[in-house]
Formats: sequence, C-alpha cells, structure tokens
Amino acid sequence: MASKAVVIVSGGMDSTVLAHWAIAEGYEISLLSFDYGQRHKRELIYASLTAVRLGAPHHVVDLTSITKLLSESNSTLLGHQGDVPEGHYSAENMAKTVVPNRNAIMLSIAYGHAVAIGASQVFTGVHAGDHAIYPDCRPEFIKKLTFALQLGNEGFGDPEIHAPFVEISKTDIARLGWGLKVPFELTWSCYNGRDKHCGRCGTCVERLEALHGAGVEDKTEYEDSEYWKQAVAEFNATH
Repeated sequence: MASKAVVIVSGGMDSTVLAHWAIAEGYEISLLSFDYGQRHKRELIYASLTAVRLGAPHHVVDLTSITKLLSESNSTLLGHQGDVPEGHYSAENMAKTVVPNRNAIMLSIAYGHAVAIGASQVFTGVHAGDHAIYPDCRPEFIKKLTFALQLGNEGFGDPEIHAPFVEISKTDIARLGWGLKVPFELTWSCYNGRDKHCGRCGTCVERLEALHGAGVEDKTEYEDSEYWKQAVAEFNATH
C-alpha cells in the first residue's frame, strides 16, 4: 500500500511540481489549499485544476476570518494594502509581501489533516530562493516546527514535514517539472491576481527567470511583454 502524504498546493509553479513529484515518488496524496484573503485568490483555481489532473482529493481551507487580523501588518498580498512591489525578489521592497506566520498556520492545519488520515508526510514547496525574504521558508523553521508538532501529537501520529526543494533554486524546480511533464501554463504565480500574469511583480520575474534558465518554453501570457524582454536580458547578462 502506498504511503499517504498531504501536499500543500497553492496553484503556483513550485507546489504544482511538488504534487507531481509526490505522485512520481509513489505517494497517495491529498491536496490542501488555503484562502487567506490573498489578492491573488485565482491561484486556487489552478490548484483545483492540478487536483483534477492528478485525480487527487483537494480541500480548500477558508481562513478569511483571520484576514483582518493579519492585514494589520500591511502586507500587500492581503486585500488592497497598496501596490504589489515590482522587481526581483532580492530587492528590499519584497518584504512587503510577507504575511505574518502564514506557513506556520498552513503547516499546522496540514499536519492535523495528516494525523487524521494517517499520512506519513506533509509536503511543502518552499525553495532556496525564498529564504532571504520569508523566514518561515528556511530549513531551521521547517525542522523546529516538525519537532513541535510531533510533540503536540505524541501518541496519535508523527508525520514528517518535508520540504524537498528547500535547498534548490526555482530554476531547478522548473527543470524537474519539465521532466515530470508539468503544464506550467496551468499554474498561477502573479501576486496581482488579474486576468493575466503582470510580468512585473517579484514572483512573475522569478517565474520568468526560472523557466528561461531551465530552457523551458514559457507559454504564460503576460500583461507587460516589454518588461518580460528586459527581465530575460538581465538574466542573460548575469548568468
């Protein structure tokens, strides 16, 4: 019998590749997504498409009752707290996209689900490029949260929280996804959440760089093709 795993899937590139990877590794997966009032809520549509494609159960957890509490941080991802910053993730202004305690909240819920269904793993798609901006995407956070949750569920279940991409780049993830035949055009990255990817926000630029760097054809539609060309030119100049 295949081991069970809970996979947190936002609808973006990384978590979609993660879900495909978990299937390829032989896990029986349950997908978990979260509505926390994010302005790019359309990502949940893409998470649902992934679930249908993989034939996996999919649960969307409604966290909108705590959106107001978290929005006091002025995170640009919640509601309409100013414009989403543009440019590369290495830029200082990307700190405006931090949502307080987001991963701890999501992983705790996913962990409870894993204990309930007898899963051995909780998978999250955080990667090395997240470390500088998001403290809850770092290896030490994953390790210590796993310890705390195992302690809190002692005698009832002890799943591992596993972040298989935590030491690799988004370009590496794009290469892996290409090998797994992930349809990247059916994933959503843009933090603005409009009809098309903006091509200018940090996560769009990172997506562009990753797909280009991996030599993967990018079928994503962007609002700003000129910005896309500039991003590619800058990538070529530095790699």
